[in-house]
Amino acid sequence: MYAIVEIAGQQFKVAKDQKVYVHRLQNEEGSKVTFDNVLLLEDGKNITIGAPAIDGAAVEAKVIKHLKGDKVIVFKKKRRKGYKVKNGHRQYLTELVIESIVSSGAKKATKKAEPKKEVAAKATPKKAAPKKESKADDLKKVEGIGPKIAETLVAAGISTFAELAKTDATKIAEIIADVRGNHVTDTWPAQAKLAAEGKWDELKKWQDELDGGKPA
Repeated sequence: MYAIVEIAGQQFKVAKDQKVYVHRLQNEEGSKVTFDNVLLLEDGKNITIGAPAIDGAAVEAKVIKHLKGDKVIVFKKKRRKGYKVKNGHRQYLTELVIESIVSSGAKKATKKAEPKKEVAAKATPKKAAPKKESKADDLKKVEGIGPKIAETLVAAGISTFAELAKTDATKIAEIIADVRGNHVTDTWPAQAKLAAEGKWDELKKWQDELDGGKPA
């Protein structure tokens, strides 16, 4: 039995007891997590395809540890311009082990005599789960954050203005430590807070006074 499930914005084909490396999750090491965005489920000869997800299906996993991936060298060069830039990057990852693949849809089909109230009680939290997922914001709207830093923050589990606003500036500096350049993160949480609250005029006025995220 295997499933195709979406985890941290990526799709994986997983089976029981399989180890998977995904973008960094916020869950603590040793904790258990459930992913209910199952796109395909195979159980013997039966294959179920979601539209887009399979209602009630889920993949349960355990967080083994947080780590960094192997270093990747990014080299950019412009011909006849004398422009050369060499950067190194190590992706923040989380190691998971798949503990079980649940298909509650199949159970509903074989237990039609069960009370409807009990089925509804099980289905309600499953349907509510996708609402908890926050839509990613364009973090580059924060003065001082470029595409590379935005990508690194998303990989570390910070993808919205609200999440960035709650993150300490020192912690942000640790997360982007491998991104080349001198980055001042002191104002980023406050900028993100204004963006999260929709105070764009106030944010724009403040950003006009900043230089790379710090007072000019």
